Amino acid sequence: MWWLGRKGSSGFSASSTAEEVTQGIDGTHLTAIAGQNCGLDQSTKSSSINVDVDVAAAIMVLDKEEINLGDTFHVGAGATSGIGVETARVLALRNVHVVMGIRNMAAGGEIKEIILRNNPTAKIDMMELDLSSMESVRNFASQFNFCGLPLNILVYVTVKYFSSCSCNIYFVDGSFGIMATPFKLSKDSIELQFATNHIGHFLLTNLLLETMKRTAIEQRKEGRIVNVASRRHKLSYPEGIRFDKINDKSGSPLLHWYNSLSAYGQSKLANVLHAKELARRLKEEGTNITANSVSPGPIATNLYRYHNLMDVFVGLLGKYVMKDIQQGAATTCYVALHPQVKGLTGCYFADSNLSEASSQAADPELAMKLWEYSSNMVSNDKD
Repeated sequence: MWWLGRKGSSGFSASSTAEEVTQGIDGTHLTAIAGQNCGLDQSTKSSSINVDVDVAAAIMVLDKEEINLGDTFHVGAGATSGIGVETARVLALRNVHVVMGIRNMAAGGEIKEIILRNNPTAKIDMMELDLSSMESVRNFASQFNFCGLPLNILVYVTVKYFSSCSCNIYFVDGSFGIMATPFKLSKDSIELQFATNHIGHFLLTNLLLETMKRTAIEQRKEGRIVNVASRRHKLSYPEGIRFDKINDKSGSPLLHWYNSLSAYGQSKLANVLHAKELARRLKEEGTNITANSVSPGPIATNLYRYHNLMDVFVGLLGKYVMKDIQQGAATTCYVALHPQVKGLTGCYFADSNLSEASSQAADPELAMKLWEYSSNMVSNDKD
């Protein structure tokens, strides 16, 4: 549609693709350290990367529900099963070492095989990760830190299927997590969307942050943390974050009982608030690491599979009024790799341009309260 082509100050628009916003970003001048398997997929040796564009590697985490290797999955033709997979593909295309954190390792292996088939020089590894489980997150971080790899960028992609992504850039599904699911508790007895889309990201970031700080100092390059949120963060519950009702399913309408879409909005609001508070803390420390959040925009995927009416609408009209997968992954890749974003922190991006988040997302007190609440939650799990 015509409005998708209107360019912003960055020179890109809603119709820009992930390949377009990373065009010319060359990661070929890298120093690879091979032979460290450290729990990574044995078929591809892990590498440490030193890139001119301040990127050394990336971690991508795929939730098994996004991986749908049917007839529509043709990386070379531009159609993939989700924006998380497209993000991984484009990062690898730009010579970024991608470590996919995956819950379903068998399906992840198929994705890796397809990416390598179309890009034989791609650096792709896999590690098991379930963002809805704090035990799995801790195991993942322990394994990765043991490998001794650098970490330049941590990206949390949040869409319905993706749990996370990582490479020395680290992608962890924020927007690629889960969306509008029926009420369910995680393994840690936390509402599933909040657990997967926020708590898992919050904990993993904390566990990998010292590695990122060390990398930024040793390589003298800016580290980047990217939370993939959603425009839906503007439609959370009236109070923003229901700190005292996170796990409540029942109640009366007056008490704003559980609503799957509002709960998803709450988890996406948490992504934006987390990035904002993290940016403040890192800046206060004088650390050369930025933290931002992005919205991939409305994308014609099966995110709405729990809502039949919306699923029908997307199927019939999505291609006319919504972004395709390649456009949906653009903003994440832009904020993770583009030199225009250097030095920007605590910001919110949409359509590969700076954008304005909701008033709740800009509330510093709410951000600090969420930080403390999340810290207590992950600390209680450790105890």
